[in-house]
Amino acid sequence: MPSAAPSAAAPAPGTPSTPPAAASSGPVVALDIGGTKIAGALVDAGGRILARSRRDTPAREDAETVFAAVAEVLDALAASPHWDAAEAVGIGSAGPVDAARGTVSPVNVPGWRAFPLVERVRRRAGGRPVTLVGDGVAMTAAEHWLGAARGRANALCLVVSTGVGGGLVLDGRLHPGPTGNAGHIGHLSVDLDGDPCACGGRGCVERIAAGPHIARRALDQGWRPGPDGDTSAAAVAEAARAGHPVAVAAFERAARALAAGIAATAHLVEVDIAVVGGGVAGAGEVLFAPLRRGLADYATLSFARGLTVVPAATGTDAGLLGAAAAARAAAAGS
Repeated sequence: MPSAAPSAAAPAPGTPSTPPAAASSGPVVALDIGGTKIAGALVDAGGRILARSRRDTPAREDAETVFAAVAEVLDALAASPHWDAAEAVGIGSAGPVDAARGTVSPVNVPGWRAFPLVERVRRRAGGRPVTLVGDGVAMTAAEHWLGAARGRANALCLVVSTGVGGGLVLDGRLHPGPTGNAGHIGHLSVDLDGDPCACGGRGCVERIAAGPHIARRALDQGWRPGPDGDTSAAAVAEAARAGHPVAVAAFERAARALAAGIAATAHLVEVDIAVVGGGVAGAGEVLFAPLRRGLADYATLSFARGLTVVPAATGTDAGLLGAAAAARAAAAGS
């Protein structure tokens, strides 16, 4: 059944949101591709989801097996009565991506290295034009269109989940950069002597603040799961809410890494709001309270001290809504 678009405050004058450019009022096909799931939807011009499909990502399999899951999602959407009206496809993918070449090399999907995703999806989708952005940029597009960054001229939006991605709004417009990766905060190094990251760097924000790394840190420091054996970051968050000191410390460490990365971004490009979404953000104040304290320590220059941090508003559909927003913006030539 169609779902209503998230509600949001009206944009402030002079600060256009992404994208609603109405090159067409018809739906677009949206894909949200990550290390855990491949989600797809048909999204109308108002942000309503008309049809959806989802498959688990066979992230440890070869390239063709992973793409077969994408094809299954597209084929399921093609059975919708809205499919024929769709004029474009938007993809938000775990990164890095290369929008100029139409390829993806997700850190958490090792079978895809310079995989020609845009061309393969274009063929599967009947030749429709395809727009590719990183998943953090997609979430940013969604939040600027319909969420917590709506009406903001300069914003950083983050996805904190299996990995950590991000995107930027600068001067009122989505700023994906030449390859679709601008704002990829997860691979800023915040600990020069820290653990090696899957990207090849060391001490990256993602290596400290992503859900699996929060859970691993808690386990290494002595936290043990309950009778259900759940060792996820959500289980660590539940333990932290109950006051377990190791769980609390694991989230405080993650929050400080995020705060350092957000402050560095604010000092570099003068964003005035950071919007945090993704599964780890579901921890609520377990994450946001130490994150705000960390920002007070790191965002110290006068023009960054007013930086606010808020939860994302577009929820689990952020990637789909953002992919749709990016496709519409591309179709409108913005």
